[in-house]
Amino acid sequence: MRALVTGATGCVGANIVEALLARGYAVRALRRASSRLDALAGLDPEYAVGDVLDEASLSAAMAGCALVFHAAAVSQYWRNKPEAIYAANVEGTRNVLRAALAQGVRRVVFTSSVAALGVPTERGQVLDESATFNLRPAQFHYGHSKVLAEAEVQRAVAEGLDVVIVNPVSVIGQRDVHFVGGEILRTAKRGWLIGAPPGGMGIVSARATGEGHVLAAERGRTGERYILNGENISHRALMALAAEVTGGRAPWFTIPRVLMAPLAALVDLANRVRRATPLVDGSQLHLSARDMYFDGSKAERELGFVGGSAQAAVVEAWEWYHEHGLL
Repeated sequence: MRALVTGATGCVGANIVEALLARGYAVRALRRASSRLDALAGLDPEYAVGDVLDEASLSAAMAGCALVFHAAAVSQYWRNKPEAIYAANVEGTRNVLRAALAQGVRRVVFTSSVAALGVPTERGQVLDESATFNLRPAQFHYGHSKVLAEAEVQRAVAEGLDVVIVNPVSVIGQRDVHFVGGEILRTAKRGWLIGAPPGGMGIVSARATGEGHVLAAERGRTGERYILNGENISHRALMALAAEVTGGRAPWFTIPRVLMAPLAALVDLANRVRRATPLVDGSQLHLSARDMYFDGSKAERELGFVGGSAQAAVVEAWEWYHEHGLL
């Protein structure tokens, strides 16, 4: 069975490619002409050149494919303008779904995010697949873009396309050549982890995320969401893990929650003044003050998904970076 993977040169997409090849699928990886292939090191998929904003190229790439894994997205929202986020994540998803309908693809697995589920409204709350986005779009453009993309999925399902949605938590692990989740390891190794935000988040390994997508294709129910989570962990504990694995220094203290909003405002002001690509933005700091914890039991129960621990994800990332001379 042949599967097309969009976003194959990114961390999640590359891990989907690896998981598919390991299970005996024929894999076609969509890449732009300018894309680096570092994330796919050691893998040998078939390549198709195209772009999710070019529907004709998508139709050509899907020819002969029974499955499509749509992982292409702008996930580094702090490094991109809102218009770029919405174009790739919403318009791109619409184009993929249209092409899949036209080509008679049997099933699409769409990579959404727990960002589409909004934020907890009270301390100790753990969100599941029934949660709905509860922020203003301007507060979190990335999360809002995934909400709109999921709406495109549901429209396609109503038109007869078989689509399953996966919602990964924060992904750390192998093949993250752009240092999205892996930025914490690079920061830890440099000894820059001084203060930890007061909140926490779900962590899942990149390898497990790739495997979770394939399980969703094989066992998921049409139109359903599946949260891919490994472990919910505080930012301070995660930073301490990263420091331990890389030989860096653990954070000295936890930043008081009351200071996070002023810090977010200062960071956004600094980003407007500086010309360099931001390392962090205000929306990240606002979110990092919350316990962004998620219930992954549905994927465990229905898909047989095993996300692993946060420590396993950090070790996976470190070993891959070290092996490839990136850290």
